[in-house]
Amino acid sequence: MAAQTQARDLFRAAYENRYTWDSDFPGYVADVELRQGGEVHTGKIRVASDLKVEIMDIVDETIQESLYTQMRDVITHRKHTPFDKAHGSSTFTLGKLDSSGSQEIIVEGDAMGSNYCVREKQISLVSRVMGRMAFIIHHKKSLETGAGYISSDYSAVFRNPKTNEIIRQMEFEDTYEPVGSYYVMTRQVVRTHEQGETSLTDIQFSNVKLLQPAAV
Repeated sequence: MAAQTQARDLFRAAYENRYTWDSDFPGYVADVELRQGGEVHTGKIRVASDLKVEIMDIVDETIQESLYTQMRDVITHRKHTPFDKAHGSSTFTLGKLDSSGSQEIIVEGDAMGSNYCVREKQISLVSRVMGRMAFIIHHKKSLETGAGYISSDYSAVFRNPKTNEIIRQMEFEDTYEPVGSYYVMTRQVVRTHEQGETSLTDIQFSNVKLLQPAAV
């Protein structure tokens, strides 16, 4: 029981050390420029206070949908969810401790089959199985905001959970800058390796402005 409590406390400390937007976050708007495969797409993005995402003025529907999906994934990590609500029903057990000081945390009761590694109050690895896809995210570098850390350099490896075959590998470099009282992404560079091909997507956000809080 003591080991389970230690595992839970270690993971909770890292979970609560992540930078998230508070309940007063008003949302924001920004101009967006996406460069991919020699093509340039420009438009606007709006993130509401409830974190709903709207992509505007991008004509190519495939690019629009891709950007929407990517932004939803990014913004999910800025959403504040209390630890007990997110992980209250899970059981945590200590796994292996590697030479870098990364402590494996084995989770039971998680609907997505998640396991983690924690190092220096940061989540250094996330492993999940979601249906026909398994993935591992390796955290490499972070931005310290003074109110929690943001993972700024990380990679993801996607596998077939039955055969363990690698389907896709991705590398991310995220840039965040303070806008008012909040940190907001201003650039994301994604390198994707799939079926022997490598592609690069460079997304830049400019003229970032917080929305005005709704009048009560």
